[in-house]
Amino acid sequence: MSAYGLYAIASDPSPLQDFCVADKHSPVLVNGFACLDPKYVTADHFFKAAMLHTPRKTNKIGSNVTLINVMQIPGLNTLGISIARIDYAPLGQNPPHTHPRATEILTVLEGTLHVGFVTSNPNNTLFSKVLNKGDVFVFPVGLIHFQFNPNPHQPAVAIAALSSQNPGVITIANAVFGSKPPISDEVLAKAFQVGKGTIDWLQAQFWENNHY
Repeated sequence: MSAYGLYAIASDPSPLQDFCVADKHSPVLVNGFACLDPKYVTADHFFKAAMLHTPRKTNKIGSNVTLINVMQIPGLNTLGISIARIDYAPLGQNPPHTHPRATEILTVLEGTLHVGFVTSNPNNTLFSKVLNKGDVFVFPVGLIHFQFNPNPHQPAVAIAALSSQNPGVITIANAVFGSKPPISDEVLAKAFQVGKGTIDWLQAQFWENNHY
């Protein structure tokens, strides 16, 4: 205690036990999941036969993100990590999006990718790079980023690690033009400086999810 009668309290940010396997049936509401009693934990809580070596079918924008997070592997609870395989069709892309809770580090396994991220206001600086097989690129937490396969003939594949058991994703176009209920076309027309007809057309599109 200080001379002024004030106390300083510190917490330990590190895990206080070996693991905290997610108990998805617990009625306790916490940031994440409550811990399963360790006496019921098995090796299967840390395992998933994810078949990440097999190609995935891509959607109309030409990508497929197969995310392995705490919902697939309960043992990831509190460990602050997840992984994803991303498949890109020729000229396919993982469109501009953000992960509100995670930094991402991406490794190209096959093909070529044009990738980039944009910094926050007011500069909105674009950092971009063309990656080849074996190259690695980092997307800082929360920033809008993308990946594009510029090859019209060959697919591409990448593996991404993310610094959260549940990184979340906000695909910009889907959120802005595909929200439910829709954002007012008057609001969006003024924000994007276009006519309401353009906004109405964009909102009428089917904004497909590429995360599976």
